[in-house]
Order: sequence, then C-alpha cells, then structure tokens
Amino acid sequence: MSARRVVVTGIGVVAPGGIGVKNLWSLLSEGRTATRGITFFDPSPFRSRVAAEIDFDAEASGLSPQEIRRMDRAAQLAVVAARESIEDSGLETGGLDPYRLGVTIGSAVGATTGLDQEYRVVSDSGRLALVDHDYAVPHLYNYFVPSSFAAEIAWTAGAQGPSTVVSTGCTSGIDAVGHAAELIREGSADVMIAGATDAPISPITLACFDAIKATTPRNDDPEHASRPFDGTRNGFVLGEGSAVFVLEELTTARRRGAHCYAEIAGYASRCNAFHMTGLRPDGAEMAEAITVALAEARVAPDEVDYINAHGSGTKQNDRHETAAFKKSLGEHAYRTPVSSIKSMVGHSLGAIGSIEIAASALAMEHDLVPPTANLHTADPECDLDYVPVTAREWRTDTVLTVGSGFGGFQSAMVLTVPGKRSA
Repeated sequence: MSARRVVVTGIGVVAPGGIGVKNLWSLLSEGRTATRGITFFDPSPFRSRVAAEIDFDAEASGLSPQEIRRMDRAAQLAVVAARESIEDSGLETGGLDPYRLGVTIGSAVGATTGLDQEYRVVSDSGRLALVDHDYAVPHLYNYFVPSSFAAEIAWTAGAQGPSTVVSTGCTSGIDAVGHAAELIREGSADVMIAGATDAPISPITLACFDAIKATTPRNDDPEHASRPFDGTRNGFVLGEGSAVFVLEELTTARRRGAHCYAEIAGYASRCNAFHMTGLRPDGAEMAEAITVALAEARVAPDEVDYINAHGSGTKQNDRHETAAFKKSLGEHAYRTPVSSIKSMVGHSLGAIGSIEIAASALAMEHDLVPPTANLHTADPECDLDYVPVTAREWRTDTVLTVGSGFGGFQSAMVLTVPGKRSA
C-alpha cells in the first residue's frame, strides 16, 4: 500500500438552509431545521408532502444562462459547490498537470428533476403515449446520463485525469470521496475534485417513497418532521443538495501552504446481500465496514471522538446502525457522541454522504458536535448519546461518518486531524 496520504483542502456546499459552507455550519451549529412543506410543485396527491428544499438561484450563484439551460438542477448544484471548493482550497487548477487532476461525483438518482419535467413536456402531461421530441430541451441527453455530472465538474476544473460517477444509492456521497482518495493513494492522481449531488424532490420520487412508506407523513409540522433516533419518528424527510471537496496528497498540500481540514484516514464499504430495502437487525455489515475503515486508518475504536450517523429517521435504520456502533466500538460506543444532521437538512439521497463529510470536517475544525434536532423522546433500542437538540463543544480529532443505502450498501469513513497518525 502506498504511503501517500489524502487530505481535504477545499469544501463547497449547496444545501438546505443556504448556499455555501458558512451557511451550512451556521444551520448545523445552531440546531436549526430547513425542512418545510414542498413548494416546488403541488404535493397534495402524495402521502408525504414535506422536504428540505434549497432556495437556489442559479444565476445569482454564478451560472451563465447557457449553463443553466444545459444542466439539470443536480448538475447546477454540483458545479456551484465545486467552484466554492476550488476557491476555498486556493488551488490554481490551471497550473496543474491536467492528467493528474481527476473528478469523482456520486449521485443516487441522477437528473431526476430534469427528466421528470421534460417527460411532462414531451408527453403533454402524460396525454401522449408517443411523446413528441420536438418539445424537449436540446440537452436532454445530458439529463439521461449521470456521467454528465462528472463532465461538467471536469470542464469547470480543467481536469483531464480519472473521471467517474459513483451511484450506490444513499452511500454514493461517501463512496465517491472514498474512491477519489484511493486514486490519490495509489498514485493515479495528485488532486481530485470529489463529492456528490442529488436534486430528487419531484413527483416521481415522492411517489416511489410513498409506495414503500419510507418518508414521513407528518405534514402538519414540517419543521419537526425529521426525528432520527426519536421514539416518535415515522420516516425520513426528503432533501436535496451537493457537497464537493478538493482532495490532495498531504505533503504536497502542506508544501503549498494549504489549509487542511481533515485527513481521509480510512474508508470501507460492504453490502448485506440480503434485501433491497431491509436491514439485518444486528448491523453486522455496517459494523464490518466500520472495523475495516478503522483498521485502514490505524485508529482504535476507543479513539473515535464523534460519530456522524446515517440517522435517516426510520426505525429500521436507526436501530440497525445503533447495533453496528455497539458491535464495532464495544463499550466505547456508549461514551461517544452520535448525531444525525438529517434532522436539519433532510435526506438528499446520494448527496447526503458528502454533506455529512463536510459536516464532520467542520465539526473537527470547530471542536463542536452538531446536534440531532427534534430528539425529545427516547427509544429504548437506541440508547447511545445522540446529542439531542443542542450542539456540544467537544474535542473532535477523529470522526467516524457512516452511510446506509437501499440495496444493502453500508459505508464508513474515518477522518482525522491531518498528520495525527504516524506515517
């Protein structure tokens, strides 16, 4: 295994509650929620009518009219986040060897918003069985292929190295960053622009989750609808967003005087090969991913300072990962603060893993653990320290962030203070 070590030197975020890293951290550190009744379309036909929407003005965020016309909303979010991360890193991408600069973007559902809208147009709101392509936007093919997301970021950064889209459901955001880090470690790239994006708040997505009753029907109180680990929870709140990072090799980043938010010290992913939406109650597969990620990071279980949980707000998930934390960390799980930012920004499917990495890095930056909002009623089966309601000042040198996705995907990543580990 190469000794090359990977650090985060730039962060860009477009998330519910505001555009940019500062707005995200303000929301999380203050324990505010960005969930509300859906405004993008008439949600009245659906069981769940709440979501964490972004008040996003593409033109105000720096996109040109041509870019806006060309890109689906998810691609727009990713490009804006990528630009912020590159600026934040201080990296002059034009001065790099373009073949050593790569892109990895995660997405669970691709250009859902654009495809849904365009189907309504070309089918005349479903009236035409044989759609009329003359009414389609000229760049409809870009909506059809998620690879266009990576292409847009590559064009933004001038990257001609490895370019990949990772789509592993709700673990896409962790897996994309993990894959990018591995490309740097193995020497295939020196710098990676990596993260994830999803904009799934659309009628087709609501219908899909309504069918399996995965989203909350708590429509009368949107602000308090997302309740991870709470005994009264009854499903997750859909969200949208993007987080993109600049990843670099540690010594190179230090040589140019870059600010290093965190080292990506360990990463692992497993699959339960069990059920499309079901989870084994013992959390064995997530526990295995955590154990392998810790081993790669050379971090003992009792060195974990904070766990950024998947915490979707479904009973099955919350109990599953609680069991996984106990199985992988032992008694230390009871001494470790755990929280779910989905209580505040909702569940943006493939994007949320990257948004949670951003939250984890910022928690390390500020030695502050974001809270689990709306957590008031204990669930006897979820008996760890879930940091209810209010953020907590806490020394945070090592963070474990995890994800769980339909299809049985379980991923874990360990972030440490840069250079904390011996080489």
